[in-house]
Amino acid sequence: MTELRTDREDTATPKPGATINVDIGGTFTDCLIIYGDRTVFGKAPTTPYDLSRGFMQALRETVGSLGLSLEELLESTDMVRYSTTLAVNRLIERKGPRLGLFTTEGFEDTLPAGRGGAWGDGITISEMRNLPKMSKPDPIIPRYMTVGVKERIDYEGKIVRPLDEEDTLEKLRYLVNQGAQGFVVCLINSYANHVNEQKIRELIRRQYPEAYLGSAIVVISSDVSPRWREYPRMVATMLCAYLHQVMTDELKGMGDELRSSGYKRALMMVHNSGGMAEVFRTTALNTFNGGPTAGIIGAAYVGKEQGYKDIIVTDMGGTSFDVGLIVDGNPSFYQYHPVIDRWAVELTMLESKSIGAGGGSIAKADTLMGNRMLVGPQSAGSMPGPACYDLGGTEPTVTDADVVLGYINPDYFHGGKMKLNREKAVNAIRSRIARPLQIEVEEAAWLIKKVVDGTMAGEIFKETILKGHDPKEFVVFSLGGAGPTHCCGYTFEAGVPKIVTLPTSPIFCALGSGVMDVIQYYETTNYILFKQPTGLGGVGTGEYSTDYDSFNRTVEELQKVAIRDLKGQGIPPDSAVFSLELEMRYGGQLNMTRVPSPRLFIRNEEDVLAIYENFEREFIKAYSALSVFPEGGVDISSFILRSLFVTPTFKMPKYSLKGTKPPAEACKGKREIFWQEQDGYKPTDTYELNLLEPGNKIEGPAVIEAADTNIVLPAWRTFTINEFLSGIIV
Repeated sequence: MTELRTDREDTATPKPGATINVDIGGTFTDCLIIYGDRTVFGKAPTTPYDLSRGFMQALRETVGSLGLSLEELLESTDMVRYSTTLAVNRLIERKGPRLGLFTTEGFEDTLPAGRGGAWGDGITISEMRNLPKMSKPDPIIPRYMTVGVKERIDYEGKIVRPLDEEDTLEKLRYLVNQGAQGFVVCLINSYANHVNEQKIRELIRRQYPEAYLGSAIVVISSDVSPRWREYPRMVATMLCAYLHQVMTDELKGMGDELRSSGYKRALMMVHNSGGMAEVFRTTALNTFNGGPTAGIIGAAYVGKEQGYKDIIVTDMGGTSFDVGLIVDGNPSFYQYHPVIDRWAVELTMLESKSIGAGGGSIAKADTLMGNRMLVGPQSAGSMPGPACYDLGGTEPTVTDADVVLGYINPDYFHGGKMKLNREKAVNAIRSRIARPLQIEVEEAAWLIKKVVDGTMAGEIFKETILKGHDPKEFVVFSLGGAGPTHCCGYTFEAGVPKIVTLPTSPIFCALGSGVMDVIQYYETTNYILFKQPTGLGGVGTGEYSTDYDSFNRTVEELQKVAIRDLKGQGIPPDSAVFSLELEMRYGGQLNMTRVPSPRLFIRNEEDVLAIYENFEREFIKAYSALSVFPEGGVDISSFILRSLFVTPTFKMPKYSLKGTKPPAEACKGKREIFWQEQDGYKPTDTYELNLLEPGNKIEGPAVIEAADTNIVLPAWRTFTINEFLSGIIV
């Protein structure tokens, strides 16, 4: 168990006695506790059948190192932050309720028709190559569970056809008879006027009150995504409704466990936008990809503390390998139209790319491709896990290969708390890989490592080059339990010259949530002709809009909702910072460009010009100056308000540097480890990471062991401990 000293910054907010940060991954549940000036962390296997069990096990194991009981810790805990992969896992498993969909009559086929390119959403490159077998995703809500109601609202929000309540009740009874356990309401143009969606919700609740056993959840699109494109709005609402109950049950179990042990505050959920909010202010979609998002935010914070501005954040866990970029000290890349499973939605989400390459990724020889080696994306997970776990797994995995090669000491996995069976790993690789390929077991294990490292290196190279950056100008942060074991394999192959490993690498996503602020986004659509066109057949004056009231009224309405949520979380609205983003485009163009607005409100022509000039700058960055077209006019379609409340963070401790030679107690002796460049197993120096001191320098080949990860250092590489106890590999 690693413990770090932390000092908290002075802020206006009272200093918390303790904060607990938990990240539930596909294989392990990570926990980091900051208690006064002490920081401790630990892990426990994820329990997919009941996530609260793994959650509490990780918490109990970690709190034990503080010398406190769980009740004593929770009594002084001000905040529990939580990130999870639960949403996407349950979506992939299709374990949600049967839903019924209400939409406007005549639009019942919106969901099954989808977008023209929906067949390509959420599939891999190899699947795309098999074009004849590709199809659009199977609808979560089948066509027979979709009904059209008699109503219509135009794009300005005017009621063209009032809601026919008798017709709606008749169709409600039909859906109930078909077995609907929940309802999605998504009417055309409800972003402009949500009165009919709210009426339908009230009708359903009146017919099936919450006191009845047959009551069901009702989710309306104007609450989830009040945007003008009906397909992504309908999809977002459907996903929220589908995941709502299963997530509520899981979170309720965790909340009950915490409260029964003395915790008295709300559970804070990590959002994929790069912030967090109370569970009561969180939708299911907000939690998607929360763990990797926390890792990116944490890396940006640590980078600023240690003097790194351009960072490639890599996280290799048990199931996946995640990559994110930090440029000039900030997470600069967001997705505004992400794909969740196979569904495209409109959502503000910090961008990270994930591939199936983790410690539990399954290796196999593809007989149809001449016994070509494949690693992932399938994973053994935590149950049964890799063959070496000795829990019934028989498939060879990356972890099995690491055990066979000697990178992982079977007697020191998780600090010796979990013994691994090397013989089972050898047998799995021999039967599934070595024999089909007619090679030795250690050569097969090395091939598994080489393939997975190459896959990760390719992802890093692609992510940097395609965004216009040179990998040589970056440093890699190697995170996750398996990251430091493989970082030299994937980093230097991608052309990045330096690696940083951290004492908290194995649980870094949990640490990342510990430095997050309360951030929430509020979006709506309001079409404004911001600048009139010019020179088009003599039509248009090129003048800027003077309708300041429409612009300001839209922002004020969003701000009212944001203030309501802040007060609901006990946060004074005056302490929050609001900023505005706009979706804009030149007239005649199809795609919107999302840009930050230099003004929250517009009062005069100077404010209007400032917004246009900023739009033009951002447009040139994205598309070049050749595409600028002011003659076509400028439209605003959507407003996005960002609410930010800064929370207290901890400062990383800094230590004085000592000698380059590691202390004698840090040297653990030699172990037989396989090195391809040295043609086989060689006696190799091993060290205990927690006993190394700042300034210590180790020459490869070597293995530096910690309770929850191992750093594999090949020949001709050096590992140096800096003043923050981070390991620098060059």
